[in-house]
Amino acid sequence: MLLDTHLHLVNRDRLTYPWLDSLPALNRDWRYDDYAITAARLGVIGALHMEVDVTPDQIEAESGMVADLMAQPGSLIRGAISSARPEAPGFAAWLDRQDRGVVKGIRRVLHVVEDAVSQTPLFRENIARLGRASLPFDICMAQRQLPLAAALADACPQTTFVLDHCGVPDMAGDFTAWATQIAELARRPNMNAKISGLIAYGGPGWSLGSLRPYVESVIGAFGWDRVVWGSDSPVCTLEASLAEWIAATHALLAGCSEDERAALGHRNARRIWGLRD
Repeated sequence: MLLDTHLHLVNRDRLTYPWLDSLPALNRDWRYDDYAITAARLGVIGALHMEVDVTPDQIEAESGMVADLMAQPGSLIRGAISSARPEAPGFAAWLDRQDRGVVKGIRRVLHVVEDAVSQTPLFRENIARLGRASLPFDICMAQRQLPLAAALADACPQTTFVLDHCGVPDMAGDFTAWATQIAELARRPNMNAKISGLIAYGGPGWSLGSLRPYVESVIGAFGWDRVVWGSDSPVCTLEASLAEWIAATHALLAGCSEDERAALGHRNARRIWGLRD
């Protein structure tokens, strides 16, 4: 069983996604109903919607879309990891008005802004505020920025962090350099890691053999109690189908115990985001 902690849905009738204009392969609607058919057939038992970088004025409307999906009978959607602007003075007021039945975590994509953003006192104060609110923060940074992720985790020790996409490795680059940074991040007890995104970064020639060192390094560094799984759908479709990524995941975990597979597949996610079935 898999609980998908990284599902992107695109509904252009309700929301605006400016960044999709530069990525024609993804620039269409990606609807829940289509995802749910495949997910249910392949053993996905629930999903968290991951924000899709809508325009800032539509962040709360995106959470409203997720709430509507959650209300559907038999819905797989368990909540939203919402976009936010922790660097903004109004963040505290924004956080106070969020529906905690819907918003289970927060993400601010940090590889699209200046590196200094995540290191400012206001940003750190607001990320620390998430810890007091028991809301995890997904870190989405490029590999070169991983030392900044470590600095942020150190500055906010009471906040739970989830490192997206195995730390966005440069899979054509220096594996040892990436693995060293992952091991350093894993020393922070408040940092978790998400097994996701590797298909897209692996390029058209990806294989189980090319993915395995990254998956095994992340699990080896963080341990089975601090890793979760995500589809990164539809971004994964740049190089493979959702079904292929799920099949690859099961193949990569084939030698693991039932308890280990359950921890990564769904148990840790339920604990980190406070999910109930």
